[in-house]
Amino acid sequence: MTFSTTSAAFAESIVLDVEVAIVGGGPAGLMAAEVLSQAGVSVHLFDAMPSVGRKFLLAGKGGLNLTHSEVPEAFVTRYGPRQQEVASWLEKMDAQAVRDWAQGLGIETFVGSSGRVFPQEMKAAPLLRAWLHRLRQPASGVPVQFHMRHRWQGWAGDHLVFERTGLAGGACRVRARATVLALGGASWPRLGSDGAWAPMLAQQGIVMAPWRPANCGFDVMGRDGRGWTDHFRTRFAGHPLKSVALRVNRDAGDDLPRFERQGEFVITEGGVEGSLIYAASALLRDDLERGDAALVLDLLPGKSSEQVLKEVCWPRGSRSLSSHLKSRLGIDGVKMGLVHELNSSQTLANPEALALQLKNLSVSLKNPRPVSEAISSAGGVVLDGLTQDLMLSARPGVYCAGEMLDWEAPTGGYLLTACLASGWRAGQGVLLNF
Repeated sequence: MTFSTTSAAFAESIVLDVEVAIVGGGPAGLMAAEVLSQAGVSVHLFDAMPSVGRKFLLAGKGGLNLTHSEVPEAFVTRYGPRQQEVASWLEKMDAQAVRDWAQGLGIETFVGSSGRVFPQEMKAAPLLRAWLHRLRQPASGVPVQFHMRHRWQGWAGDHLVFERTGLAGGACRVRARATVLALGGASWPRLGSDGAWAPMLAQQGIVMAPWRPANCGFDVMGRDGRGWTDHFRTRFAGHPLKSVALRVNRDAGDDLPRFERQGEFVITEGGVEGSLIYAASALLRDDLERGDAALVLDLLPGKSSEQVLKEVCWPRGSRSLSSHLKSRLGIDGVKMGLVHELNSSQTLANPEALALQLKNLSVSLKNPRPVSEAISSAGGVVLDGLTQDLMLSARPGVYCAGEMLDWEAPTGGYLLTACLASGWRAGQGVLLNF
């Protein structure tokens, strides 16, 4: 390793010669660093933030979902159109390998009732601490050297250029035998994943797919085309809608839905968000890009249409409709509010029509929430521009990993598993071509 300064355009720059430079300290970058350091390769990891793994820590705030326990044949289908490419990443770093890796760090895992896999402590911080300790002080291999507050600015010839934010010494130029870019996507910009690097790659002739929100919420159309009414928003924004089934239908005339799942989600100021919405968000987003989209709710998934019709038609005497539905079907609160919000007075007065709505309540969507608010992002470096080892065809010696690549997956451990697997694959690619 050598340090020097130049007398030309970069007169104040620090120049660093390294074996491998990794840009990005999220799960993909850290995994690539681990693969290489354990193989005896000197690795320098650069990140724009003051510390690594910030989005990883936030994702684990409510319980770190490491991976999922479902069988591999089902697991790989969660990656949709990119499942063939992602399957190649998962060959050596699948769900079981992720659990074994965590155990090697002293982190025991368990399978929850939904099939999701969590650390016993349900936290990300202990795992990240153990991981960083092993990277900095490995039992074998070479310690990884971390360079925080180094924001990548692209290339100057064969040098990586970094802005040293808040640090003395001006810019930093790095010449590396190989580079792994693990720059993240465009969601959660305050944690460093802002997608601002995309134009730098596009200038190198690297094909980029536009950023799109994934695992995102939506604004609703509302009956008047302007979203929720003031009454509904004021009363129910922030309320969870529990024990419902969500369906995304196919074209008219096709009885089989494209998506159907039971769960819960949350009413927001302008629409809907939450786990059940995120699970269907890719389909709904794509439908909106083609024209329009709607989700269909079954507010009573535990009851048949016949049972619901019978209870709605039960004589209610002097009771209000709200009291009647609460006593006969348990419909109240936000569910009752949604029924009133999305149906005309004529529908509410017609028992047959109302019973149909309780099992098939259509919510028209206006647009997805911005990518900066999404759990993850789609878009980024097009996979066709990469070799099997995740090296850029347009820039030999430069590898890409993680969410900066154009793939997506639902929540449930699939995102993190594929990020780790792509980092492992990129690290192995560097070793194979070193």
